[in-house]
Amino acid sequence: MKYKSLVAVLLLGIVLSLVNSCKMKEIENEEILFVGTYTNNGSEGIYRYNFNLETGQLKNKTLAAAIKNPSYLTLSPDKNTMYAVSEVDDFKEDDGSITTFRVKDTVLIEVDVKSTYGANPCYVGVNESGDLVAVANYTGGNVAVYSAAHNGNLNPSPQIIDHKILDTTKTAHAHMAKFINGELFVSDLGLDRIEKYRKTDGQFSTSEQKELVVAEGAGPRHFVSSKDEKFIYVINELNSTITVFGLDDEKYYAIETQETTASNFEGESFCADIHLSSDGKFLYGTNRGENTIVIFEVDQATGKLKLLGRESVKGDWPRNFSIDPSENFILVANQRSNNIVVFKRNIELGTLSFVSQVDLPSPVCLKFN
Repeated sequence: MKYKSLVAVLLLGIVLSLVNSCKMKEIENEEILFVGTYTNNGSEGIYRYNFNLETGQLKNKTLAAAIKNPSYLTLSPDKNTMYAVSEVDDFKEDDGSITTFRVKDTVLIEVDVKSTYGANPCYVGVNESGDLVAVANYTGGNVAVYSAAHNGNLNPSPQIIDHKILDTTKTAHAHMAKFINGELFVSDLGLDRIEKYRKTDGQFSTSEQKELVVAEGAGPRHFVSSKDEKFIYVINELNSTITVFGLDDEKYYAIETQETTASNFEGESFCADIHLSSDGKFLYGTNRGENTIVIFEVDQATGKLKLLGRESVKGDWPRNFSIDPSENFILVANQRSNNIVVFKRNIELGTLSFVSQVDLPSPVCLKFN
């Protein structure tokens, strides 16, 4: 009996070990996805999913943080801090807000909430060292640049860069603020330009090349740079185009502009988000209205684009999208059809094929932890 009991115990131990091993393997094959939403359609804030890197399935939806209109999320370089804007105009004196969360074991712990000093913030960017955080206020027409402590907390009294004073004939709409090579680039949809700022004596002021200009009425929304920062790709919301800028003698010049919608498409369409694959070979952008992802092949020597095709997003009004850490999948947030769609990405060809989808009210921002 003792011998049989010992054998039973040993067998049980082996089984438990195998089970735990399988669980560990499953965890190793998963990434955490945070989703920002608009909260006027049944959503409550920021949601968390487990994303399977083998199957492309999203599961285990949980509410990570109850917060109003977290339309854009950004993680610090060490991924210990998340910044979420609340796209509102009533936080304080017609301002929006930015909330700082501590990320602990993939759980969000609220630390602080501050004003963005402008209405309807729609983007937050963090520099490579994590000590600067910039928020673009769309309706406010300005940018708030915060210094951040070593633990990610935002220090009070940010620098406010006002775009409303730059043009008296147009309405400023700061839409994206991103740090590139030590400078701050800010796309302004209303001014049809990307402003450039350099930090001098603790404050950001106009760089030597003060701006990158796109076509009148194009409406630059988001942009992405190549790894070597020789090229910048700007997706223009209002005329559904992508403009390519190339670096020459420390200044960026427009190289070409490509249409994002099909020539036979009828109706209104507005671009949203843009991303490069990490190898720099493929560029993707979303079309709201045509409801597609446009796919380009990138000539890495010249920066120029070659159209590969478009893929239906299996939903309505695609906003932000994300290439997963394995780069085998692309996930799209469809705001109006209330779903997140997963596509398998062919790494060699750049093409996409539908995998799965999950329902969620008004998803607009996807960030992997």
